[in-house]
Amino acid sequence: MMTDNNNKWVACWGTATSITDRREAVYAKNLTLRYPIRMCFSGSMLRFRFSNLTGTEPVTLTKLFVAHVPITFGGQQRVTLEPGCEQESDAIAIEVNRGDTLDVSFYLADYTQMNSGTLVTGPLSKGYYAYGDYADADELPLDLSRHTGWYYFLNTIDVLTAADHHAIVCFGDSITAQSWPDYMARMAFGTNAAIIRRAVSGTRILRQYDCITYQAYGLKGSTRFPIEMNVAGATDVIIQHGINDIIHPVGTDVNPFRPWSDLPTVDEMEQGIEQIYVRPAKAMGLKVWSGTLLPIYGWRTYNEDRELMRQQLNEWLRTSPIFDGCVDFDAAVRSVTNPKAFADGFDSGDHLHPSERAYEAMAHAAVHKLVRRMPRIDHEELF
Repeated sequence: MMTDNNNKWVACWGTATSITDRREAVYAKNLTLRYPIRMCFSGSMLRFRFSNLTGTEPVTLTKLFVAHVPITFGGQQRVTLEPGCEQESDAIAIEVNRGDTLDVSFYLADYTQMNSGTLVTGPLSKGYYAYGDYADADELPLDLSRHTGWYYFLNTIDVLTAADHHAIVCFGDSITAQSWPDYMARMAFGTNAAIIRRAVSGTRILRQYDCITYQAYGLKGSTRFPIEMNVAGATDVIIQHGINDIIHPVGTDVNPFRPWSDLPTVDEMEQGIEQIYVRPAKAMGLKVWSGTLLPIYGWRTYNEDRELMRQQLNEWLRTSPIFDGCVDFDAAVRSVTNPKAFADGFDSGDHLHPSERAYEAMAHAAVHKLVRRMPRIDHEELF
């Protein structure tokens, strides 16, 4: 049994919280949400952060469980999340082992504004919903349940675990909201590193959309970063962000919400990355790793000027001394014969997002830089 002096809180799972896609229906009632979470560490206690960061109304989670154990807030198994706020649970005494998959389930009894959540994908990211109250059920009823990639309200899970464990944060946009952090987590399994994803599709460093058409593209970097870097036990952050700043503007004659005035210069992007991400992260005591931007050749807004911006920014990301190192994702996925494009089999088909094979290659590149030299753990701690 390890003593408390040898333990600390470390984030073992996390996602960002953003504005959900605006559809005809924005409320849910009599709904159970269930998220299976694989534990990367053993530990003796868990705590949970739930977020209504982008909500405009209070949200009540009627009852919450982790593996049939109640999740409480001030001793109550019910919590109301005020708009714009996040709330942390009580520390829950539950012994967990590395490799366990725990179901985090909660029930929404009354009409609930579903405005705080993030769409993520990957081999470790799969949620479910069911009509009715099944928060403490062993299984969700097949005929009333469906899979969802939207993670509503659940934001972060911390575990009280060994003091040499730590968290690596993956910060970015849709490319990071997709599979490579999950593959990285798989590859890091058995080390002392947890992989925490903080990513929202469509986000930009310097701008954000305030119209309902594009609100789900999320908050700009200066708003997101201080909130999303609330990660217990974090030691490193990988920044893979900026391609949307380059590819989004098309002019108001094409799209009224995407003026050319939104297109930054490379110098503005570099200053933004340094001032919004690097300096604050360093002030938190974190190592900061740049992540190069991936090929965009063939994407619908591709042109040579955008490509030149990408290449210039990537050169700075590779060489600037403000970073502790660079994870060269571009080099991991680009074609040898045409470096403007993805390698064969590495393009998802839209010429912007990688294929699953490419996401695995990205994960290998990140693991090689951040995890390979970390001590592997060949035995389970005893609690």
